[in-house]
Amino acid sequence: MPSSTTMLLRLLTVLALVPLAACDSMMSDFDLLGKSFSPPTPQEAAAWAVDPSDPEAQRRGLVLLGTATFGGDPTYIELYRIYVTESRDPLVKAAAIESLCRFAQPTEAKLIALQLKDAAAPVRLAAARGLQRLHNREVIDQLWTRLLEETEETDVRTELAIALGQYPEDSVVQALIAALDQPELCVNLAASQSLWLITGRDFGTDRTRWLEWYALQPVAGRFRAENAFTYPTYRRDFETWDWIIFWDRPRFEVPGAPIGLAAAARPTYVEPAASPTTPAANPAP
Repeated sequence: MPSSTTMLLRLLTVLALVPLAACDSMMSDFDLLGKSFSPPTPQEAAAWAVDPSDPEAQRRGLVLLGTATFGGDPTYIELYRIYVTESRDPLVKAAAIESLCRFAQPTEAKLIALQLKDAAAPVRLAAARGLQRLHNREVIDQLWTRLLEETEETDVRTELAIALGQYPEDSVVQALIAALDQPELCVNLAASQSLWLITGRDFGTDRTRWLEWYALQPVAGRFRAENAFTYPTYRRDFETWDWIIFWDRPRFEVPGAPIGLAAAARPTYVEPAASPTTPAANPAP
């Protein structure tokens, strides 16, 4: 058993380290505060994106370019495309997919759909989410066949079920009804939501009722009551810290129609009213 002198020395050592830890934490906070006043310039973002020696810098640069208003410049689009086809780092490739899908033409959906067979799960997940933003009927079969591959990651199948909500096709309806039988609730709910979008009917996750309706409904009337599809985006309520750091409040992207699909006549997303706790959303920077 340690002596009282040894225990006292240990206690003094711990107490001596506490101010140092607090100092390190404070310096880290000030460093983050300084960075919020001087965000990366476009030149810095572009330099990071093409840095061959640092995959993390590449990923960071691609994210910054892909969420910037100027990120749709043809030069940057070609850069995203190169990384999608040639990068060996899954996180860099995933960031390139996300950036490309924000600005690309619908024809790029075919390149993105090929990534659904990539060995890396983050790449497949980025491709599934990206195809929610691009509308191209040529990729429908790749979407629904991957959805029914039950060895696929749950997150990927969930995003694929969401992406299929923009395609009122019989093959899509059948695949989504089959997905209601998969064991993961999040996949079931996403499939049910997409079925509601493309048919205008709401039978929840009840596969039997969907099958009965599908069998009895005339072909001409299956998609007559469809709702408009908008890709989902992330948002949250502002927290206290967001109000304190008023110069660097987060800005959330508003859901919209995929590139290649006409703007929704009956949007399924309604912009919330501004309030002290829930400010109006702004476009992504």
